[in-house]
Amino acid sequence: MSEMLLTPRRRLWPVFVLPIVLLAAAAAWSGFWFYTAGRLDQSVDAWRAREAASGRAYDCGSRSVAGFPFRLEVRCKDASVALTSQAASPQQTPMIAKLGEILVVGQIYDPRLLIAEFAAPAVLAGPGQPPSLAVSWSVARASVVGLPGVPQRASIVFDDAAVDRLAGSAQTPLGRARHAELHGRLLDAMPPASRQLEAVLQLAGASLHDLHPLLAEPFDADVRAVLSGLQDFSPKPWPQRFRELQAAGGKVEISRARIQQGELVAVATGTLGLSPNGRLDGELQMTVAGIDKVVPALGIDKMLEQGVPQATLDRVAPGVRAKDVNSVLGALDRAIPGLGKAVRQNANAGVAVGINALGKDAVLEGRPARAFPLRFVDGAVFIGPLQVAQIPPLF
Repeated sequence: MSEMLLTPRRRLWPVFVLPIVLLAAAAAWSGFWFYTAGRLDQSVDAWRAREAASGRAYDCGSRSVAGFPFRLEVRCKDASVALTSQAASPQQTPMIAKLGEILVVGQIYDPRLLIAEFAAPAVLAGPGQPPSLAVSWSVARASVVGLPGVPQRASIVFDDAAVDRLAGSAQTPLGRARHAELHGRLLDAMPPASRQLEAVLQLAGASLHDLHPLLAEPFDADVRAVLSGLQDFSPKPWPQRFRELQAAGGKVEISRARIQQGELVAVATGTLGLSPNGRLDGELQMTVAGIDKVVPALGIDKMLEQGVPQATLDRVAPGVRAKDVNSVLGALDRAIPGLGKAVRQNANAGVAVGINALGKDAVLEGRPARAFPLRFVDGAVFIGPLQVAQIPPLF
């Protein structure tokens, strides 16, 4: 009996410690999540404000924040983007892009990092107009680091991207890319007033239609460049940014540009700037293997056989008058019957020989190649004395 009275009573409070600690931790985590979710929402608002000041106004039909307890998600349904002041021509009407959904994901430990996913397709139209462009993709992601302050890094990636022009029920392809990536980051080595932007563009299986016959065939590209001359990082439309870059003597230093299209391989390095008219100026040192494959792709022989329409000639040899070319070929036929036909049939070989006479012998990736300068003079592109393209102004 006495032994039973001396037995110590068990303490019950330790049993409740663990549940209380767990409840406190859960409450603290919930508070931290909602606080971080609020910061993410502020970062998204700051990003939208920055984009709107740059001429790209984002809007949502409905917006929600979710992802508790380990993710932070801002979902924008029935999204639209109003694109204004993004082209050199002031007469261009604003465009409105509509897509089903934009999902922005933030890391709970770093709300300054935003990752966005875009749901396809997207359609673009002028205010009150039917859709004029359609864009589709299988995967589209973007990331931004540094918000709500000045973004330090940004990337965008597309898989199976397609851009089509719409005209009623007709759909015409404008561009394709099996894979496309664009990365940019601010370099820290320079003072803030003159920092540089490093950019990398990678394309696989890309093609561009209605620009140049060569670009209609699939090609791969890898371009690495550094942009200098950025005076500030306040949001603004692209034409205004380009105008300020030109005034500050901004340059694009291309450290490497490689393009491959079938057997044609070209690499380039050099510096490009902007003329007072907003057009490209500068020079690239080109090395090209398989340049003889370029001339047949232009279809010069077929053009000459059928006579040269000015509109067609403008696309492959801007500045050359079709009337002059056709009259010369006709005069050859009248002087010596068959001579004009011979010239037409051998046009590709003659042009290829002329191009090969430019520059000097080189070796590119183990293949014979030619090295020559590619000059940009107020938007006109020259290989030696031959003008091969005309680039529109950027502002």
